[in-house]
Amino acid sequence: MSLIQAENLTKVYGAGDTAITALDHVNLRVDAGEFVAVMGPSGCGKSTLLHLLGGLDRPTDGSVSIDGQPLAKLSDDALSKLRRRKIGFVFQFFNLIPILSSVENAALPLLLDGASPSKAKQKAAEWLTKVGLGARLGSRPDQLSAGQQQRVAIARALITDPVLVLADEPTGNLDTKSSDEIAALLQQVAKEWGRSVLMVTHDPRIAAYAERTVLMRDGKIVEDKRNAKDEG
Repeated sequence: MSLIQAENLTKVYGAGDTAITALDHVNLRVDAGEFVAVMGPSGCGKSTLLHLLGGLDRPTDGSVSIDGQPLAKLSDDALSKLRRRKIGFVFQFFNLIPILSSVENAALPLLLDGASPSKAKQKAAEWLTKVGLGARLGSRPDQLSAGQQQRVAIARALITDPVLVLADEPTGNLDTKSSDEIAALLQQVAKEWGRSVLMVTHDPRIAAYAERTVLMRDGKIVEDKRNAKDEG
């Protein structure tokens, strides 16, 4: 069974003459450990798709299952728990808390899930080391480069051992070198650490790091292709 199963996923905002169809009967499957990039012009439905897959919004029609669990059948509390434990989110603007250190920011999801501070910090330090920030555990966001801040955000997304990482324009705020490093890190998240990664991006160069690229236009998937493997 696919880790993500979206069937006829539809999202309409508004009603009557002012209704806008953001997603139009989208079908998508993503396997465990697969890295998929979603591309398309602004307003094509990429972020709406990500929000529905992550349980951040409810569809107008159609269904989403994550790891065999239909999201529509979950209560708000159960959906919050699934998001907290099975899905890691990475955003364009990092969303770090300015007064907290790297290790404190990365530890937050575990603390919110009831883990002890010592266990949360220990695991945060382990993940920060894995993403290349072992020497910056005590640094606040304003003491880090944009690329380093995004690494903290990725460590935070991975700390609960989620099965799925949803990344919305994770390189949109970064220079070319940092963008490549973050895309390669997300590739590692899928290949080495076995998480499914679904990444929204407008950059074909960044999408090429994924195994598959899904192209969207006007709320529909118009192409779903496997990327050529780069052996160089």
